[in-house]
Amino acid sequence: MQLEDYFDFQRPDDIRLKGTRVGIETILYEYIHRARTPEEISNIYTSLTLEQVYATILYYLHNKEAVSNYIADWLEWSHRMQEEQRRNPPPVVIKLKKLIAEREAIKKAQENDSQISAG
Repeated sequence: MQLEDYFDFQRPDDIRLKGTRVGIETILYEYIHRARTPEEISNIYTSLTLEQVYATILYYLHNKEAVSNYIADWLEWSHRMQEEQRRNPPPVVIKLKKLIAEREAIKKAQENDSQISAG
């Protein structure tokens, strides 16, 4: 089996482990940026085998410059999407934030009432 046989090269910016929806960036982020071992990564992503995790790391080591650029592009895109969601949150997020704020207000009012009753 060739190393590339472990992957599904959908687009230049979308490389996934064959037979999964997991992109190589998921594994490599854990490995590079969170310093997790292959065993830890395999335990976190239970749909992956340890062999798939090692194959991804080996692919990275064999193609370090290209894969590093791939990861940098992915991180940049992720940050842009997070900022976009922060500026324009989906309606469900707005509704959840409103509910959380209402519950916090009720909780504070109840705490104030209990302090007044105790004092």
